[in-house]
Amino acid sequence: MSKVEDFLTQEEEQEIVEAIRVAEKNTSGEIRVHLEKTTALDPYDRALEVFNELKMDQTELKNGVLIYLAVKDRTFVICGDQGINDIVTNTFWDSTKDIMVAHFKNGNFKQGLIDGILRAGEELKKHFPWSEDDTNELSNEISKG
Repeated sequence: MSKVEDFLTQEEEQEIVEAIRVAEKNTSGEIRVHLEKTTALDPYDRALEVFNELKMDQTELKNGVLIYLAVKDRTFVICGDQGINDIVTNTFWDSTKDIMVAHFKNGNFKQGLIDGILRAGEELKKHFPWSEDDTNELSNEISKG
């Protein structure tokens, strides 16, 4: 795969965006997916950079979640904002990560992302339920670097 644009088809991207919309219907949390080819940085450090570049640190409840993938490096990071990290255990994202890894090992990246997004939404709902005055603070579109 030479370009990050070839990682997912347009149809697969739309299915992932729809999964984000569905996941966010039950939580005030905000979920984004970012794809890039590779990173020279530690993947977690790069995910934090992208998190800030996408202004995910500016949500009202500090409850943004970034799923960052460096596709050529075959690595990904789930990065939550301070509002989430302040109230959950270190293992909070393990079930989400495990679901994604199981699909990724079989080359099923779209389903891994969808299932991970839906699981993240379920986990977020426990601490950040959706409310009447909730607004979608961040784009659901996949960003690429």
